Amino acid sequence: MSASVLLAGFSLGLSLIFAIGAQNAFILKQGLKQEHVFVVCLICALSDAILITAGIAGFGYVVQKFPLLEQVARYAGAAFLFFYAAISFKSAITTDHALKAQGKDVGSLLTAVLTCLAFTWLNPHVYLDTFVLLGSISTQYEGQQLAFNVGAVAASFVFFFSLGYGAKLLIPIFKNPRAWKVLEFVIGFVMLGLGLSLLF
Repeated sequence: MSASVLLAGFSLGLSLIFAIGAQNAFILKQGLKQEHVFVVCLICALSDAILITAGIAGFGYVVQKFPLLEQVARYAGAAFLFFYAAISFKSAITTDHALKAQGKDVGSLLTAVLTCLAFTWLNPHVYLDTFVLLGSISTQYEGQQLAFNVGAVAASFVFFFSLGYGAKLLIPIFKNPRAWKVLEFVIGFVMLGLGLSLLF
């Protein structure tokens, strides 16, 4: 297994998921609240691993053959993003919440899991990045696709778990309710912008 090809897969995989997006904003929020962090990070990383492996194995051809799949994901993803943006704006306006060391309310594990799955699998960009982009680039490494795949998957695990658990470094800031209001507004605008970008 070539170290250079593994590094190439890791670097490209990291660059594709590093941008601020709906999924990353959700993980950051869960990390700040210290709620179901491991499960959420694991779902995101495993989902990426499945999509990356499928793309490198040649499933990008399926998306190109059946473009309707991309259209369905686009509109379903946009609807979900608008819904989540509305929740964030409502929370920013009506809720005064701050992180507390003890006695904090823990959200439902099922809700966190379903929301995480929606952010991952209803995001058409993830199919473009994994099925099409990573799948096509991997063909440059004939005979070394496994190393490229391992590198890209490793990047997802490193990034998501670093984001989820690294968020606790910001906890002192988010003990202030105003900081939460700002975060909710930022997340709301990010979701709104991403939703609009899917439609237009």
